[in-house]
Amino acid sequence: LYSDIIIEDHVTIHASCVIGADGFGYRFVNGGHQRIPHYGTVRICSDVEIGASTTIDRAKVGETLIGQGTRIDNQVMIGHNCQIGRHNLLVSQVGLAGSVSTGDYVVCAGQVGVADHVHLGDRAIVAAQAGVKHDIPGGETYLGNPAGPMAEASRQLAAIRRLPELR
Repeated sequence: LYSDIIIEDHVTIHASCVIGADGFGYRFVNGGHQRIPHYGTVRICSDVEIGASTTIDRAKVGETLIGQGTRIDNQVMIGHNCQIGRHNLLVSQVGLAGSVSTGDYVVCAGQVGVADHVHLGDRAIVAAQAGVKHDIPGGETYLGNPAGPMAEASRQLAAIRRLPELR
């Protein structure tokens, strides 16, 4: 646990977590990569559980926020300036790039990847191994890469599986 992070009541943090390290931020200067300092913090609200080997980066400025009642599985990566809503479920090996925001009651199944500055709406469900590159509204299930609404993505997957028959 790095300095200047805020942890509210009834928070469980399992082994080997890194909370409050600088985010992955660089600028290209004179032919090289120069680190951008991160002066913000991490706030973990009450009744949160964080699984083993999870990383939560501090904000550049302001705070990276983990909302009340959220459950984070093992080996999850939460980038700088993310704003995670209340009662989210982030399953093993989810990766959230910097400045991702989620509504409340969002579920990201195992190995979901979310690009920077993307918003996941309230009660969105993102199926395992989906790649989310654009904002998605809440209340629906998304799958695939790029992630799309379940009905559409399922039709596309079924069509791809029929391609060998077209030879």
